[in-house]
Amino acid sequence: MSGMEKTGQESRAGSIRNAILIAGPTASGKSRLALDFARRENGVVVNTDSMQVYDVLRVLTARPDDEDLRAAPHFLYGHVHPSVAHSTGAWLRDVQALIDKGAFEGRTPIFVGGTGLYFRALVEGFSQMPEIPQATRDRWRYKLGEEGPSRLHRILMEHDPEVAMRLKAGDGQRIVRALEVLESSGRSILEWQAENAPPLIDQSTVRMFQIDADRPTLVGRIESRFDQMMSSGAIQEVQALLALGLDPALPAMRAIGVPELSSFLAGDCSEAEAVEKAKASTRQYAKRQATWFRHQLGHNWRKLPLR
Repeated sequence: MSGMEKTGQESRAGSIRNAILIAGPTASGKSRLALDFARRENGVVVNTDSMQVYDVLRVLTARPDDEDLRAAPHFLYGHVHPSVAHSTGAWLRDVQALIDKGAFEGRTPIFVGGTGLYFRALVEGFSQMPEIPQATRDRWRYKLGEEGPSRLHRILMEHDPEVAMRLKAGDGQRIVRALEVLESSGRSILEWQAENAPPLIDQSTVRMFQIDADRPTLVGRIESRFDQMMSSGAIQEVQALLALGLDPALPAMRAIGVPELSSFLAGDCSEAEAVEKAKASTRQYAKRQATWFRHQLGHNWRKLPLR
């Protein structure tokens, strides 16, 4: 192993010291708490939310506003084009890039967001996957749309039967993922999953907080916040996103508010109906987040009331 390779490998083994992790459902006041810590502890805020990585959707994903950005350095917000299907592995590589360029030196890294898998990967490590060329990704998605998941499942059964037998024939997204990995690397996705990279967080110095939301109060916040989003340009954001002509299956196209407001723009429902559907989707999402955090995060996470 060369010196450069060794340094890079060592940097992955719990190299982020004195980090603060703040997890919680949408609209629970996570960002406000992160800024409080940043002001007190010379901190930098790192996005730990899978939707806030996307460009264009600043309002609908509740990314930090200009005042927040002036209050403390923020990383990994709006840095991914909506045409990209960003993943947990890609996000971890983005965090590693921040480590490599010294973004956390002399500062307190504050990871804040609502994506449980990102937090788990930080604390427990993650099975890194190979980079998938866009042409490969596009081709298998096209095949999925043209031929259907059952046909692709049969193809997977021919080339990687162990994986195929673990997947339902109708689970198109996972089937496509397995085929992409196999084609790009020549190795089964199971082999990649077995190679767990060490966590980036130094667990002996980390502080972990989970916002335990009061449901009625959270619902009120969700509804008032979406009303504010509407007055802040949510429809214009969706128009800009639709103008890109992207695959509807992409994560950015499925962000809460995008399908609902797209239906309104297409004339399929009224604005009021679209808003109510988006609010309902947000409430359901917040409930799923809270349930995930409650059952998946360990006892080392300190629970905090809604802020």
